[in-house]
Amino acid sequence: MASYSKLGRNSAQRKALLRDLVTDLIINGRIQTTESKAKEVRSIVEKMITLGKRGDLHARRQAASFVRKSRSHTVKDGETVSHHKVDAVKKLFDEIAPRYKERNGGYTRIFKLGHRRGDGAPVAIIELVDSVNEDDLV
Repeated sequence: MASYSKLGRNSAQRKALLRDLVTDLIINGRIQTTESKAKEVRSIVEKMITLGKRGDLHARRQAASFVRKSRSHTVKDGETVSHHKVDAVKKLFDEIAPRYKERNGGYTRIFKLGHRRGDGAPVAIIELVDSVNEDDLV
């Protein structure tokens, strides 16, 4: 029995899908997808952030071998729309990983949204949690 979900795809398609979802989550901080995809992305993103916390050259190369190098990112400011490339590996190591230096795991959160209108698939939002200690908020 596999310890992962096949997501109805062969291994190459599955790896490409997960690489894209992980890269988008690193760049945007939040993505909406199906629950099963979100659960698969969670384990990979947690490993990537752990690599980012290590911060050495070998960890950077390991992360770069999975995460897409750069993606086009759209920013909407009122009326203007600008497109720019974001290096996901650089953002992971320089911005995201330092936020979680005091946290041991649990970098993501999944919110279940219900079912998709077209096919009834369960939909969820997966996001990176804030670096603020959540125990202080209670």
